[in-house]
Amino acid sequence: MAFGRLASSKADAPMSEINVTPMVDVMLVLLVIFILTAPLMTSAIRLDLPQSEGGEAGASPQAVSLVVDAQGTVYLNDKPITPEALRLRLAEAAKRNPNTELELRADESVPYGRVVETMGLAQKAGLSRIGFVAQTPSAPNR
Repeated sequence: MAFGRLASSKADAPMSEINVTPMVDVMLVLLVIFILTAPLMTSAIRLDLPQSEGGEAGASPQAVSLVVDAQGTVYLNDKPITPEALRLRLAEAAKRNPNTELELRADESVPYGRVVETMGLAQKAGLSRIGFVAQTPSAPNR
């Protein structure tokens, strides 16, 4: 009979680290489930919207067309106009409806200063909504 220690074997020490692989697998499965079900939850809402006698939703505001051709001549609604008459007509349009849009078309050969001068007349008259009309480039010929 031997007293003392028992024979110790060199067994592996217990693992003190957490195995995260199963946790990552579960998280990825949950992520896929949420990605697939999220669009279904947003389209499930059904609404009966109230009826109204108000203005139309797509009603476009009043617009005034202003053209500056290659020679620098200004046209208001396709009629030639002098700068002084233009100032008065734009002021009248702004007084009738402050939200009137100005559709500005200028030839590409018109100097930038002339276009800015025309815009300044419109802003002084009270029109602050100015849109520039451009042409989309055509497809190249083959």
